[in-house]
Amino acid sequence: MSTTATPRAGGARPGGPAPGQRPMGHGPMAAAMPTARAMDFRGSLRRLLGELRPERGPVVVVLVLTVASTAAMVMGPRVLGWATDVIFRGVVGLNLPAGTDQDTAVAGLRARGEDELADMLAAMDGLVPGQGIDTAALGRVLLGAVTLYLAAWALGWVQGVVTTGLVQRTVLRLRERVEAKLGRLPLRYVDAHQRGELLSRVTNDIDNLAQTMQQTLSQLISALLTVVGVIVVMFWISPLLAVIALLTVPAAALVTALVAKRAQPQFIAQWQRTGTLNAHVEEMYTGHALVKVFGRQEVSARRFHDENEALYDATFRAHVISGLIQPAMMFLGNLGFVAIAVVGGLRVAAGAISLGDVQAFIQYSRQLTQPITQVASMMNLLQSGVASAERVFELLDAEEESPEPAEPAVLGPVRGRVELEDVSFRYEPDTPLIEGLDLVVEAGQTVAIVGPTGAGKTTLVNLLMRFYDIDSGRILLDGVDVATTDREQLRSKIGMVLQDPWLFHGTIEENIAYGRLGATHEQVVEAARVTHVDRFVRTLPDGYATVIDEEGGNVSAGEKQLLTIARAFLADPAILVLDEATSSVDTRTEVLVQQAMAELRRGRTSFVIAHRLSTIRDADVIVVMEDGAIVEIGSHASLLEAGGAYARLHASQFAAPAAPVD
Repeated sequence: MSTTATPRAGGARPGGPAPGQRPMGHGPMAAAMPTARAMDFRGSLRRLLGELRPERGPVVVVLVLTVASTAAMVMGPRVLGWATDVIFRGVVGLNLPAGTDQDTAVAGLRARGEDELADMLAAMDGLVPGQGIDTAALGRVLLGAVTLYLAAWALGWVQGVVTTGLVQRTVLRLRERVEAKLGRLPLRYVDAHQRGELLSRVTNDIDNLAQTMQQTLSQLISALLTVVGVIVVMFWISPLLAVIALLTVPAAALVTALVAKRAQPQFIAQWQRTGTLNAHVEEMYTGHALVKVFGRQEVSARRFHDENEALYDATFRAHVISGLIQPAMMFLGNLGFVAIAVVGGLRVAAGAISLGDVQAFIQYSRQLTQPITQVASMMNLLQSGVASAERVFELLDAEEESPEPAEPAVLGPVRGRVELEDVSFRYEPDTPLIEGLDLVVEAGQTVAIVGPTGAGKTTLVNLLMRFYDIDSGRILLDGVDVATTDREQLRSKIGMVLQDPWLFHGTIEENIAYGRLGATHEQVVEAARVTHVDRFVRTLPDGYATVIDEEGGNVSAGEKQLLTIARAFLADPAILVLDEATSSVDTRTEVLVQQAMAELRRGRTSFVIAHRLSTIRDADVIVVMEDGAIVEIGSHASLLEAGGAYARLHASQFAAPAAPVD
């Protein structure tokens, strides 16, 4: 084994956690505000719509169904207007003398000077003096109206089903992409973001996005088609009244644009605050024991109150501002309604338009403002959804791990010889950490890596496992450059036991079996027996079927660590990494853990990161690191005899100053 390194100062990385320490945002009191940035509403909306490309067929079906349903709805008032004309014509005809025709009745009115009434009667098609309401014709018209409305309902229902399917499939693919993206993100990205904030993007933001697409996609299309259809029919009935009705549209569009522009930043702030609040709650829940130990419940509660108030303020402002749109639309719509009613009444009196047409036109004026109001009321939901979409896209666009080699080198049966040749690495470009490091570890050796906090111990192991890629140099495993291998293949050869044991909600057997896919019960029990897990598992009422929670709260710290060691043993790795595996257990349990780790290390190349020097005395080689450089290498005895950095560490842990005793 050899080492060549350039000692230097400044081992901690300024932009992230110190090597070997937990990253920012994972501790119980860490909570940083996400960086806010201006939102590209149009660009994000276009990209969101681009997510629908795989659903081209269903989208076309939705468009066709929406067109048909909207056409049926638009024609409804027109048909009802014809029914009104039939009724009005019958009422007027009943009050005219029978035995005459329409022209004679009109001429008689003009002779008496009742020109306005004569003009109105002259405009009525099919008027028969003395004849009442034509019930047969009225029945046919009403049947047509009912048929139209039933068709509109049925087409709308089918369209809703198709829309739901395509939206949920789109969100399903988006969730799968986000999940796959999380697996490709480098450790650097995860270290730089709060866990709760990331979870908020994966859960809250995607759920909000799904709700937005579900509620706005078909409704927006239907609203736009309704506006177009209503305008066409309005001009068909009366160009003059159509122009009067359309005068409110530019004003409505201007109000919507102005209000939406001011509401959008508030929706961005709302979802950023949601992520921050979730991060704080997650951290406080994860570290609730420490919060209580240090008496920080009041501080935590104040922080929650502040974050909750900030979320309330942002949400309140966003919805209050966007809520101005609908009342403004209703006011403008009512102005148009009044104008149409007045001018329409005058046109009926002049015989230029029928009463049924005016009635239909009044309904159309409502139908014109209703979709505009509907779109306006959906703007807050749309803006909120696009804000969430941008947060999801930001995650999807994050820089990934360096790509795998096109033809990765294949690792055969691994013996475990590890070589580091002139390795250099920096977390931040301007802050050197490891420079020109050389190290050779023979197969089967146990190498202990010690040094002060921030020396680069965990960083060295992270480079071996390619959690980070080195800046220069090479790391060889059995002569194969790990940079030329597939990460999954490389990591399958390495087992790891961390300082903080990770367990998931499931049985003890499932947690141990996590180390090997398809492990049998017998293999799980054998791994548990060798690592001293079996003895305490058999004391539990349900044995290996005992269910533990995500935090392992129903087993002790030492038992949790033993479970993770059993998991690593079952995986049967060629190389083993033990990162402060005994730092959180008591002295008695440490003996069991040490015995389990000794069995686990047997016949394997092992890297043991330790602060407690008592746990690594039997290591084949001890590597002492300071400021990212190896300063000493040797056995426990030889390093103590040398009186260098290791001897100083040893003295700081085991030597005690003499004190007079009274």
